[in-house]
Amino acid sequence: MANNKQDKILNVPNKREQRNVPVLRFPEFEGEWERIPLSDLLEFFSTNSLSWEQLEYGGNKIQNLHYGLIHVGLPTLVDTKMNELPTIKSEFLPRNYEVVKEGDVAFADASEDTNEVAKAVEFVEIGDHPIVCGLHTIHGRDRINLTIPGFKGYYLGSPSFHNQIRRLAQGTKIFSISTKILGECFISIPSKTEQKKIAGLLSLIDDRIATQRKIIEDLEKLKSAIYHKVFSTIKGETVALTSVANIVKGKQLNGEELSDSGTYYVMNGGIVPSGYYHEYNTPENTISISEGGNSCGYVQFNHKPFWSGGHCYTLHLSNESVNLLFLYHFLKYKEKDIMALRIGSGLPNIQKRTLGNFPVLLPSINEQNKVVRLFEAIQQKVGIDIKILHQLLIQKQYLLQQMFI
Repeated sequence: MANNKQDKILNVPNKREQRNVPVLRFPEFEGEWERIPLSDLLEFFSTNSLSWEQLEYGGNKIQNLHYGLIHVGLPTLVDTKMNELPTIKSEFLPRNYEVVKEGDVAFADASEDTNEVAKAVEFVEIGDHPIVCGLHTIHGRDRINLTIPGFKGYYLGSPSFHNQIRRLAQGTKIFSISTKILGECFISIPSKTEQKKIAGLLSLIDDRIATQRKIIEDLEKLKSAIYHKVFSTIKGETVALTSVANIVKGKQLNGEELSDSGTYYVMNGGIVPSGYYHEYNTPENTISISEGGNSCGYVQFNHKPFWSGGHCYTLHLSNESVNLLFLYHFLKYKEKDIMALRIGSGLPNIQKRTLGNFPVLLPSINEQNKVVRLFEAIQQKVGIDIKILHQLLIQKQYLLQQMFI
């Protein structure tokens, strides 16, 4: 009889079925990981349903974790000495609650995106104030002391875990999970020594990502300060925007005509593309200004051809004495003033005539060229650091994909 022991599929990172990519594991570790249902690992606690209006920053009462902070604002591993949480207003303090302990995890139980539902954070450092979990969160705690602080947060953010969630999440437009659904998911756990090594590596990468974000933030602040210094001192003629550029409103597309990917992005009243289309109606190197929506007045320089939608204005130079990039940087500097032109309450918009009368400072072409060289050098530096951040995020995602089972 053949010996199939060597053919057994072991629950370890380098022995998985139907994988054609390498799996990473620190070489000093061996042996199988323990695979258990999440319901066996975590004890779940009730959470409150307090809204943002019932919370405040700067208070000295009980801190409250709102699900919105899990989606945007908090890192995977939460240190409340570094990451500020809102507090509950005195009149809304709950009578019964479970205080968060170090090593506890919290899930966001709802999202419009299946990649974001069940997004989790882990509390690794607790400050002086007690913390409770709030609206649309699920609060869990290791009931059998099988994990070290930090490991759960990264595991629960890995594709291995979220692939399970995608199959179980309920809903059509809004996806949701429950403690029962979470309990049906499985988690694979190595020794605590290996957990510590894994969490330590990913934590170092997170620190580097945070540093890179701070570098970009500081560069943007420097750019804004130089904008103010240059444009508040430069001399020139003030003219209406329509005297230097033709303002063209885009053409609306139906939602069903858009796709999630493609060659030409669609700008339609937002700061990010609203989708992709197989054609373009605006050439590369064009300034666009959002015409309607919450972001109306947003100024963008488009380096590639794109489709200008129904809530998008594009500017096309009509004056040879204007450097296109100078006009962009000036309008970007004045972006808040452009946004102040919006009218309407339900769906705010900026009228074409009003935008056309917007005053533009126009120095000599030589002066414009000097300003452009300065700002393009700064923008190039920002662009390089954004690419570095992007690569760090790719590296982290690769490790989350390859180091967990």
